[in-house]
Amino acid sequence: MRKQVQKTGDFGIGLMIHSVHMTDDVPALNKFYEEVFGGLVFMGVDEPNWLEVEDRWAGLIMISDLCIETMAPNVPVDPAKPVGKFYTKYGKHLHSVGYKVDDLVGLGNRLIEQGVYIGAPGGGKIQEMDPSTVYFYPSPRDMFGLMAELCAIDMPDDPRDLATWSSQMKMWEHGHPLTIKRLAYITLGVKDLDAAVDTYVNKIQAVPVSKGVDDEARARYEIVQLGDCLLQIAQPLEADGDLGRHVARWGNMIYGITFKVADLDSAESWLARKGVRTTRVRPTMLAADPEDCFGAPYFFTTESIDNDPYES
Repeated sequence: MRKQVQKTGDFGIGLMIHSVHMTDDVPALNKFYEEVFGGLVFMGVDEPNWLEVEDRWAGLIMISDLCIETMAPNVPVDPAKPVGKFYTKYGKHLHSVGYKVDDLVGLGNRLIEQGVYIGAPGGGKIQEMDPSTVYFYPSPRDMFGLMAELCAIDMPDDPRDLATWSSQMKMWEHGHPLTIKRLAYITLGVKDLDAAVDTYVNKIQAVPVSKGVDDEARARYEIVQLGDCLLQIAQPLEADGDLGRHVARWGNMIYGITFKVADLDSAESWLARKGVRTTRVRPTMLAADPEDCFGAPYFFTTESIDNDPYES
């Protein structure tokens, strides 16, 4: 059975098509995801995909229900292009998320009416939506640091669109030592949690799910559903912590990815075998060292989320 997609808002924000991981070597990052996470490459299998309008190379990889787009700027890097500009500033880092939208024109015009800057493919501002536009980016400045590609079309060959998808998912949980059940949430680090949540709920119609304080991360957070994904918006309460240092250095920006797993001990043992250093944040959560994950903070947990719309 293909993936059953939950949608939010009046314009049908649905499948999170991918989360982009910026790097300088797409084949090397693909190999990491294949060998450590059991990733399935379905675009750029033999060589990276080239997109001239963005001056970049990329691949697409499935890890459980999360698609990672591995991306690198063309060399020599052109800092005038969006991909080159990001890499020049941030280097190896989580870059963005992307969503399939049923009514992209309607959503774009809604955001424009609310004063949100809409970036066109390859750069430039969209003043009014053209029906021929197939994707755009709301300015991260207006979305509290989250770069989000909003798209009208499906990703070619996406395994989640196949009838074999429900069988494929079982392989990550039961056939791989990480025992990944699904994506738990993407974390966005922010300086002002209340203002950020207000923007997501009222401008893009995200649905509030739960809120709380994470004592170990030293952060206050709220989890919202945006399309077929949970987004944890987190404000550090102290500067002396990984999230606090990230927000102090980069400001409002995507921070990390958390997977829900069945067996945390198995995940910890496997990552150690693959040379990925980890820390037990608490008995129910494991953090992988970003230095061993090409700059990306990854977390693994057995915890449940209050009011989780994906828990049966």
